[in-house]
Amino acid sequence: MLDILLVDDEPTIRLSVGDALEDAGHEVTLAADGDAALRALAAHRFDVVVTDIRMPGVDGLTLFRRVKAASPETDVILITAYGAVEDAVGALKEGASDYLTKPFDTGELLVRIERLAERHVLEQALADAREALADRARPIIGRSPAMVRLLERVSTFAETDAPVLVLGESGTGKELVARQLHALGDRRDRAFVAVHCAAFPETLIEAELFGHERGAFTGAVRRREGRFKAADGGTLFLDEVAEIPLPAQAKLLRVLQEGTFEPLGTNTPVQVDVRIVSATHRDLKRCVAEGTFREDLYYRLNVLDVRVPPLRDRRGDLPLLVEHFLLRFAGESPPSLSASAWETLNAYAFPGNVRELEHAIQHAVVLARGGAIERQHLPYDIAPPPEGGFAAEEAPFRSLSDAVGAFERAYLIRALKETGGMKAKAAELLGISRKNLWEKLKGHGVTDDEFADG
Repeated sequence: MLDILLVDDEPTIRLSVGDALEDAGHEVTLAADGDAALRALAAHRFDVVVTDIRMPGVDGLTLFRRVKAASPETDVILITAYGAVEDAVGALKEGASDYLTKPFDTGELLVRIERLAERHVLEQALADAREALADRARPIIGRSPAMVRLLERVSTFAETDAPVLVLGESGTGKELVARQLHALGDRRDRAFVAVHCAAFPETLIEAELFGHERGAFTGAVRRREGRFKAADGGTLFLDEVAEIPLPAQAKLLRVLQEGTFEPLGTNTPVQVDVRIVSATHRDLKRCVAEGTFREDLYYRLNVLDVRVPPLRDRRGDLPLLVEHFLLRFAGESPPSLSASAWETLNAYAFPGNVRELEHAIQHAVVLARGGAIERQHLPYDIAPPPEGGFAAEEAPFRSLSDAVGAFERAYLIRALKETGGMKAKAAELLGISRKNLWEKLKGHGVTDDEFADG
C-alpha cells in the first residue's frame, strides 16, 4: 500500500483515477492544481506523486522539481500530452520515475504503481535487514529485575522454533523483543519480516500475508508474493495479531498446522518454513470469549509467551533509557538534563511507555537547540503549563508555527478522547471531514495509543 498524491486540474481524471488507486488498496490524496499539491506536500510526506504537467499556476515540472528537492526518495510519475513528451523525457533524466501520455489507460498507471510498490517492499526489507543487524549490536536496554527476567526468557526461547506470543501494553517494545528472539536464534541470517496487522483493511490482509495471483481481485494487476513467502526460512512477526479478521485467522491456522498456504487466486499450495512471533496489547483470552479470535489459533500462537513490563514497573531503567535516547537524537555530545526536567520525567506515569519517552526526548532535543534540556522543553502532556496556561509573554520560546502545531495536536487528541477514539464523530465535533482529520493526525504523528482508553 502506497501513500499517493494525485494532482490534476481535470476533475473527471482526478476522481476516476483516484477511485481506481483507492480500489487497489492505496491511500490517495487529491489536489486540483500545483498550489494545492504544494500545501499537501508541506503537511505530509508521500511515497508517490502522480501529476499532470500542464496545469495553471504551478505546473507539473515545477512541482516535480520541488518534490525532488524536498524529498528525493519520493517517486514522481508525470502525465503529459503527446506534444510535451520531450519535457517528460527530460524530467526522467532529472530523476522522475516514469511518465504516461494522455489519453492513458488507468490499468497501465496501476501497473506502474504496482512496480513502485514492489520496489518499496524490497527497500523496506533491506531496511529491516539493516535494522536487525543493528539490533544485534544494540541489545534491549534495561537492568531492572523485570528486564533481567525478560532477557533470560528471550534468550531461552531463542533456542527453539516454537511460536512465541509477546504480550504487553502499547509502546513497551514488543517488536524489539521479537527482533531479539530472531537475532539470537538459528535463523538470524535469514529474513525478519514484520507485519503490522492493524495497518491493512480486512479485504487486503490475506493478500498481504499470503500473496496473490494476477487478477485475483480488483487492482491485482500483477502477481505478488506475500509476507509468508518473504519470511521463508526466517521469522515472521505479526504485530497486533488480534486485529486479523476471522477469515484470515483460519488461513493462518492452517499455515501453523501444515506449513502450507494457497495465495489468493490459485489452488496451488505453497510450502514455507517460518517461525512465527506474534504480539498484541489486547487480552486475547477476552477476544476468544467475545468470538473475535479463534481459540484454536490462540493456543497455536501461545506455545511460549513473553510479557514485556510497562515502564512504570521498571522505573530503575529510566536513566538508562533517557541516556540512550539523548545519544540517539543528539549524537555523541548529548545535552545535559536540568534537575527540573529530570524531576518532571521521574514523576510522570508514561502511559505510552518507552515509545512515549522516546518521543519526549526527541521533542526536548529539538526545542533545546543544543542547550541544556529544561522542563519547558518537554511535551505539554508531560510538563503541562501552569494552571490557567501561559500568557503569551510567559510561554517557553518556540516558533509560532510550532506553538500552533502543538495546540492543534493536543486539541485533536482531546477530541478523540472525548469521542472514545471514534474518528467520524471526532471529525464532526471538530467541523472537518474525516479525510482532513486523518491527514492532520498523520501530519502530527498522532497514534491510536495516545487517545485510547486508559
